[in-house]
Amino acid sequence: MTTAVPAKGSSRGKADRAKGKTTDGNINGVGPLLRGWRERRRVSQLELALRADSSARHISFVETGRSRPSEAFLLRIADHLDVPVRERNSLLLAAGYAPRFRETPLDDPTMGTLREGLDQLLAGYEPYPALVVDAKYDVVAANRGIAMILDGLPAHLLEGPLNAMRVTLHPEGLASRIRNLREWRGHLLHQMERQIALQRSDALREVYEEVAAYPVADPGEDTFEPGTEVPYFALPLRIEHDGHVLSFISSISTFNTPMDVTVAELAIETLLPADPATSKYLQQQMS
Repeated sequence: MTTAVPAKGSSRGKADRAKGKTTDGNINGVGPLLRGWRERRRVSQLELALRADSSARHISFVETGRSRPSEAFLLRIADHLDVPVRERNSLLLAAGYAPRFRETPLDDPTMGTLREGLDQLLAGYEPYPALVVDAKYDVVAANRGIAMILDGLPAHLLEGPLNAMRVTLHPEGLASRIRNLREWRGHLLHQMERQIALQRSDALREVYEEVAAYPVADPGEDTFEPGTEVPYFALPLRIEHDGHVLSFISSISTFNTPMDVTVAELAIETLLPADPATSKYLQQQMS
């Protein structure tokens, strides 16, 4: 059996290209994906061409399915568009190439050096809290400082996989202890919104929609005891623990130039004491 192929320049071929179809009828080809990432980054074809040492004409032909991009071209374009590593594999597959980046489970024997390094980093940060999360904010590792903060929470919130956003914003979780809940909640939701805008992740969106729907109790005004006001250099997380109000500044680190999807999606969050009283309290608790 043979299939009729539209002649070059035919009305059917032009209509297919206008819809983002490739000439072989693949509407889910690399062209629409590439165009989607370019538009998501708000970059014109000309601007992208200048960045990637290409031409706007060639990029247009790739996006409309008139040209098949090389593997090297796709990787170069993905780099300039800051496409997540997982999605770079999707671009390659859509263009007919094999995935370039592996996705190795964290418990795989080949990840032993990474796990050991993360454990050493978290332990070395004690007595201050630190944890490692994946792309959905599921906790993959944490130190004793985090365990102290979570102590006393309901068991159903601590069952695996423990999700950092869920346990923080759930009414029965840390939200009931956070003194500046509305500010901190707004910060976390905005952080998730930025990530959703930068990457295609239905799983992350599901977590966002869940935690954004949690009811927010009025915690009252966040007050300071006389003489304890601190000129914070960043928005602090102010949380109660055994009658003490602890203040932390959050810092997030990721791996440079990751070559594995799992590694690319890991983030290390450290909570730095924002005042001398918090530092002293943690050192006493963990000594």
